[in-house]
Amino acid sequence: MTATSPGALSNRHSTLFVVVVALFVTDLIISNVIAVKAINIFGYSLQAADLIFPITYILGDVLTEVYGYARARRAIWIGFGCNLFAVAAITLGQALPSDPSWGDQAAYEAILGSQSRILAASFAAYLVGEFVNSYILAKMKVWTKGRFLWARTIGSTLFGQGCDTAIFLTIAFYGDWPNELLAAVILNQWLFKVGYETLATPFTYLIVNKLKRAEGIDVYDTNTHFSPFAVRE
Repeated sequence: MTATSPGALSNRHSTLFVVVVALFVTDLIISNVIAVKAINIFGYSLQAADLIFPITYILGDVLTEVYGYARARRAIWIGFGCNLFAVAAITLGQALPSDPSWGDQAAYEAILGSQSRILAASFAAYLVGEFVNSYILAKMKVWTKGRFLWARTIGSTLFGQGCDTAIFLTIAFYGDWPNELLAAVILNQWLFKVGYETLATPFTYLIVNKLKRAEGIDVYDTNTHFSPFAVRE
């Protein structure tokens, strides 16, 4: 396995890459669906999505580490587009008139319906958090010459999940919750997500190493265009 430039991958779409992107998108969409449920784990209040949403960051780390920032950028935008389509489909289903024999419209709206403010918060937090996470990991890989994967994954998560959590909760609940409560929830969720990523580090190592060997690549983003909106590698 040798170091690979992002440009060399511009026309490659291996089966393994497609599988990782599919898992990334699936986890994102499911997280948004189940986020409505509040759960309690060992006395700690969370959203159901908190148990699986951090996996998107783990998969984002895998995509950036193995395939490079440019390929991860594509996956992030694919995830955004698929999530937008899912929200549109759910909204359409909510707006369509119900059959008279079906009496669960209220339940549908309670579980799947989302306020515009929550949706805006979710989309903004996702884009900023994922791009910050991918950018920092890619840059740290170049700075560390590919060493200390654990430091790169945890370090990028500290900033990526920090942005994601702060942006989502602030846009969604600022003004509705007391500032002290909002700050406490942001801190608690951020610590939980970082801890989650830290505990998953051995799993991340396993997947990254297997993918690098299977694909025969190890991308370093030395000449990458890092704009989230760039169309070039």
